[in-house]
Amino acid sequence: MISAGDFKNGLTLEIDGQVMQIVEFQHVKPGKGAAFVRTKMRNVINGGVVEKTFRPTEKFPAARIDRKDQQYLYNDGDLYYFMDPETYDQIMINADLIGNALKFVKENDTVKVCSYNGQVFSIEPPLFVELEVTDTEPGFAGNTAQGATKPATVETGATIQVPLFVNIGDVVKIDTRTSEYLSRV
Repeated sequence: MISAGDFKNGLTLEIDGQVMQIVEFQHVKPGKGAAFVRTKMRNVINGGVVEKTFRPTEKFPAARIDRKDQQYLYNDGDLYYFMDPETYDQIMINADLIGNALKFVKENDTVKVCSYNGQVFSIEPPLFVELEVTDTEPGFAGNTAQGATKPATVETGATIQVPLFVNIGDVVKIDTRTSEYLSRV
């Protein structure tokens, strides 16, 4: 059991039958009255964000979230197939659950499949990926004092903004959390 006085960012708890992850928290000690903890929490199953306050002595059970490495195999319509690299067991996940999580992931790449009590609720791609640029306009000389960018399509079909010097065939490093270009490889 974790008391509200011990909350930290990223902590996952079971609150009122829901699995909640603390996004922000603040201990408040007003001049009058008892202290309290103000939190902003995200429901890890459906993604909803709520704000709640708690007494510092309230206790909640920790929720055990399993993050397992799985190899992305392929997609077949609305189903995406993943394989456990240790046991070779395959699982299917509906496209509604995945959303945009795989827009920078190629087939045979490793991702983390997140589940709670055996129920998969999200996919976490690697933090950084290296992908080849398949389509972009040629760079042009001109007003580039402010770091001009242009759109580029990478091999997974996603579009990102890259500097003007990036050409078709270049391999670029991308931060999957922000969809930002980091460097050429």
